[in-house]
Amino acid sequence: MTTDLNSSQIERLLERANLGDGEARDKLFAAHRRYLRVLIDLRMDDAIRVRVDPSDVVQETQLVASRRLDDFLQRRPTSFRIWLRRKALERLVDLRRRHLHAEKRSVRREVTLSDRSSMALARGSMALARGMIPRSPSEIASDRETAQQVRIAVRRMKETDREVLLLRHVEELTNAEVANVMDVDSATASQRYGRALRRLRQELINQGISNE
Repeated sequence: MTTDLNSSQIERLLERANLGDGEARDKLFAAHRRYLRVLIDLRMDDAIRVRVDPSDVVQETQLVASRRLDDFLQRRPTSFRIWLRRKALERLVDLRRRHLHAEKRSVRREVTLSDRSSMALARGSMALARGMIPRSPSEIASDRETAQQVRIAVRRMKETDREVLLLRHVEELTNAEVANVMDVDSATASQRYGRALRRLRQELINQGISNE
């Protein structure tokens, strides 16, 4: 998991934080720091990365979220992780507008996938590829060659398919959280995930990484 606590532990910390427990608040943010770093590494525009340290974005996100935590605790509009995720994406949108002078658009449309996201998904897909159908060593010249083939397969997929696979396999969100992020019901999120896996499998077959 990209968070250091399970859902029950997080819920208990939220209850304590709502009662004014400062230590619980600190633990909530500390437990999600690794997740925020993964998220920002995936979503930060490569042109901005040369100007801004992702660690600074993590710190800024947590600072803003800390100031608005009381409002979240009163309303509880979504899970704490998804709420933090939205705050992080808002910071990335602000950075993009500031540094790249992008025209005003929604968070969903303006935050794009970085080159690192493709590599991260490719790494995750390697495990999927190996588990699909066993192959003899002679069918794979080397891990490096296979990794390159997987990257090609990933790049050929639709962005919506890559997105749902990133949410599940790199951000490690639950199906319910994916549904929340994609603004669909859980059944639809599950269907999209299954469809993306099938399309990835076909791309891997096309690249000669897997076979029927």
